[in-house]
Amino acid sequence: MSACRTATVLTHRRATDTTAGLADLMASARAHGVTLRFDAAETAKHALVPGDGLSLDAPLSRDVDLCLVLGGDGTILTGLRHYAGTDVPVFAVNYGEVGFLATLDPDGLRPAFDRAFAGDFERLALPAVTVRRAGGEDLLAVNDVSVHRRAGLRVADLAYKLGGEEIGRVRCDGLVVATPAGSTGYNLANGGPVLAWGVAGFVVSFIAPHSLTARALVVAPDDTLTVQNVSRDEPVDVHVDGRPACGMEAGEEIEVDFIRACTVLAQLPGATFYGRLRERFGRLAS
Repeated sequence: MSACRTATVLTHRRATDTTAGLADLMASARAHGVTLRFDAAETAKHALVPGDGLSLDAPLSRDVDLCLVLGGDGTILTGLRHYAGTDVPVFAVNYGEVGFLATLDPDGLRPAFDRAFAGDFERLALPAVTVRRAGGEDLLAVNDVSVHRRAGLRVADLAYKLGGEEIGRVRCDGLVVATPAGSTGYNLANGGPVLAWGVAGFVVSFIAPHSLTARALVVAPDDTLTVQNVSRDEPVDVHVDGRPACGMEAGEEIEVDFIRACTVLAQLPGATFYGRLRERFGRLAS
């Protein structure tokens, strides 16, 4: 990657958490002649005032060299989704709980930002999944898509097919479709397998299944998953990357497809999936 000239900045919802990091970022950007773009929400969140190298109240643009995230996995996923389908890498500093997708932790940030602006990082292409639904826009998930029973209603009754062939029907609290990057999240909590980054395919696991035979299933990358709400009356909710996206009424269905190399995550040279797995989850267990 050539030297950076413009960068989008996205930050954690708690502005005070990132104050020191943001100061380091601005100092590094000024030294490298980089213009930092903050949209209206970010500008107001940090009470930013005009200055050299700052583009304030700027709409999110895909015509930038880099996306810098100071936040947790939710904010990182927002950046990855926004820049999906582009070559813009997301360079992320962890201000969240786990930060499995983060490039680094918030220690000694000034040298790290200098490296980011110089393009001194590796680029990891991450897959995603798309969700198609009748009468609605397609949805994109970098981590996972989950279908949930609605609060106060009976358990969900979900049927699922792969490649057009029916696999089963499960009464459960829900179902999770996870990419390799997302397999360490909700899917892992369900007892589903962790997929190493680089695996082509996705995993389907169930939330509290009322069955002795419902097991997580790793799906080939070219197979379309169809999930149908076969409840008599009860609607279910669909979340994308942990956020509510839409509902499915009784009888409705969604289709999920795997997309290779959809978005780009920056990582420090020499970083590996297995090292990240040990560091993040080993740290939580200690």
